[in-house]
Amino acid sequence: MKGFSAITRRALLILLAGSVAAGAVQAQTPAYPSKAIRMVIALAPGGGVDTTGRFIAQKLSEAWGQSVVSDNRPGAGGTIAAEIVALAPPDGHTLLMTSAGITITPSLMKLSYDPRRDLLPVTLAVVSPGVMVVHPSIPVKNIKELIAFAKARPNQLFFSSSGLGSAQHLTTELFAQMTGLKMTHVPYKGTAPSITDVVAGRIALTVASVISTRPFFTTGKLRALAVVGPRRTPALPEYPTIAESGVPGFGVDNWYALFLPGKTDKAIAVKIQEAVTRIVNDPATEKLLRGQGLDAVGNTQAEFEKLYAAEINTWAKVVKTIGMQPN
Repeated sequence: MKGFSAITRRALLILLAGSVAAGAVQAQTPAYPSKAIRMVIALAPGGGVDTTGRFIAQKLSEAWGQSVVSDNRPGAGGTIAAEIVALAPPDGHTLLMTSAGITITPSLMKLSYDPRRDLLPVTLAVVSPGVMVVHPSIPVKNIKELIAFAKARPNQLFFSSSGLGSAQHLTTELFAQMTGLKMTHVPYKGTAPSITDVVAGRIALTVASVISTRPFFTTGKLRALAVVGPRRTPALPEYPTIAESGVPGFGVDNWYALFLPGKTDKAIAVKIQEAVTRIVNDPATEKLLRGQGLDAVGNTQAEFEKLYAAEINTWAKVVKTIGMQPN
């Protein structure tokens, strides 16, 4: 370093030492992903969670140059898949793709894993917007009229769901609790029959996805009252939310999201989240998702972590209020 002053030489040595240290840290931090990724999908092939998961897996493979292999493990309300991921090595190479039902199961089932400790929320990828519908014989055109009509007829209005403890069931129970309504629940084995009996007039109302109810309310066989999520959906821009319609604070989304094993480095979670957000919010992808009745989201890891914890608490309170016991 001849020709440099003592101060300059000292500064250069400090910079050099810092560069060496940074290089050492980088050398100790393995690149991610470093091998094939397994995406465990909590529902059966062919449904919205499966098709969304497979699409994201394909796009991640293209972006990262590593295979992302889809592995469907349905059953037990999604807990089979969740347990696989909860017990997997926390290196970011095992992902869970599941639905919002994962926030309900802790209140209904005795789990072999801790849903908060053993799973790390990554991002809420998409939302399947829901809508509250009634049979046309029910003389109401909005939520305020429904509340007034139901309050005058305690326990006389029947609502359907895809099963006891399902998202459909608990969403309507939450609505009833927040409005002081008393209605009678009729569980079915699946969403389709729960809608069919509303169309037939045997049941007064239900909550279900836009894509499954739209063929009926656009032809007058059902009447859509409001969107059940916390925000309006591009799929039904003219329909208000239930919160806008006189039930402030109400808002329930059926979402599809990604999780990692609980002890995974959050830097990996953020990298996945950023990639998934770019994928789902690409204009071409948004259009494709909308055709399947889905809204793109891709929120941050921190935002989703907060939402996940809040929804576990919400459903725990609803389940306790209606007296259901975990099994």
